[in-house]
Amino acid sequence: MRSLTKYKYAGDGNSLLEWPKHAHPLKVLRNIIAIEIAKYMPLGLKNKLYRAIGIKVGKNVSVAYKVTFDILFPELIEIGDNTIIGYGCTILAHEFLIKELRIGKVKIGKNVMVGANSTVLAGVTIGDNATVSAMSLVNENVPENAFAGGIPVKVLRKTST
Repeated sequence: MRSLTKYKYAGDGNSLLEWPKHAHPLKVLRNIIAIEIAKYMPLGLKNKLYRAIGIKVGKNVSVAYKVTFDILFPELIEIGDNTIIGYGCTILAHEFLIKELRIGKVKIGKNVMVGANSTVLAGVTIGDNATVSAMSLVNENVPENAFAGGIPVKVLRKTST
């Protein structure tokens, strides 16, 4: 079960129209610039840039080329030691629905592998030593020592440590 804080939207149109009420536009601009520049930087330097915008990045973390982190709430993302985030992944800490905004912490454990082009949604925890296969939609928690994948993600088997 994802852990989310929900904000109802009662106005005309959709909840995305009110994003500046939840994150200052200059902070968002700073985050966009940092995240886009980091996509092209060497591993050690990109982790420093991610930390500067509030992402909690553990030791020996490898974030591959073209990974996109949440631009509104990067401070809600935590990545444990010795984890790999694969090419082209997207890690989100928010989701705008028509009449609701949902915000939640994303915790990716230690020794985790998130396969290329996967999307991790707000409020999700991926346990230590888990592997998420490429092209997965992680819309629920993945337990530790699990191999999970698919759209939506399902635990395919437990692994040994």
